[in-house]
Amino acid sequence: MDAYQFAGGTAVVTGAASGIGEALAVQLAARGSNLVLVDRDKERLDGVAESLRATHPGLAVDTYVVDLSDDAATAEAAEALATGHPETTLLVNNAGVALGGRFDQVSLDEFDWVMAVNFRSVVRLTHAFLPALKAHPGAHLVNVSSVFGIFAPAGQAAYSASKFAVRGFSEAVRHELAENRVGVTVVHPGGIKTRIAESARTGSGVSVEEYEQGRKQFAKLLTMPPETAAAQILAAIENRRPRLLIGWSAKVPDVLVRLMPGSYWRLIARRAAPPKPPSS
Repeated sequence: MDAYQFAGGTAVVTGAASGIGEALAVQLAARGSNLVLVDRDKERLDGVAESLRATHPGLAVDTYVVDLSDDAATAEAAEALATGHPETTLLVNNAGVALGGRFDQVSLDEFDWVMAVNFRSVVRLTHAFLPALKAHPGAHLVNVSSVFGIFAPAGQAAYSASKFAVRGFSEAVRHELAENRVGVTVVHPGGIKTRIAESARTGSGVSVEEYEQGRKQFAKLLTMPPETAAAQILAAIENRRPRLLIGWSAKVPDVLVRLMPGSYWRLIARRAAPPKPPSS
């Protein structure tokens, strides 16, 4: 396929009020894309949109506020967005949430909350926008998975399930859309410094001590600026890359899982374990 053309196209970006989504919106506007920005945080989303309109008065910047954990609201939003923006040439399913706790420490409702945002909203929005994307040969779809869509750590059953699902879904859709000349990129970010740690939930069965320890460990992993991740995503879109690993924290586990598919966790857990105190 030819390189994706940003200028003059319309990009729909979910999770656009902060983090990677906001950085993508800024960089897409700089490349001449009209924008449709989606998020649940109206105040932050309006701030991003107002800034972009002031900086790029010649571009259309629309917003849509929706809680993607609500299946009915997501279905309504997907239909409204696709109907209202048939000119869409790029869909970026970026919105995501996290949940900490072993599977026996989280409720099924908590598990389902993660699946609703991280996977089912991706499916619904992609399905709704397929006619628009297929009507514009050279269009592109981006679904953001995670390094946890490559390997599955203990305490992340819900998050990993959702991100592995995004990965498999994206690969199948890529093969289906090839004949329509619509590109598909699945993105596996490592530790990107976003608000996901702040918005993450903890399983109802997790103790206060475990919660605090997990929060600190999670925060330590988030080091790469979202602007850096967004730049890599836009380069992958332009060059029609089917798969993007962002950062060594994604690239190293990818190799490790290939080499040790059934036993990689023993090595990772051993390296992550705190040092033992010296014996007296």
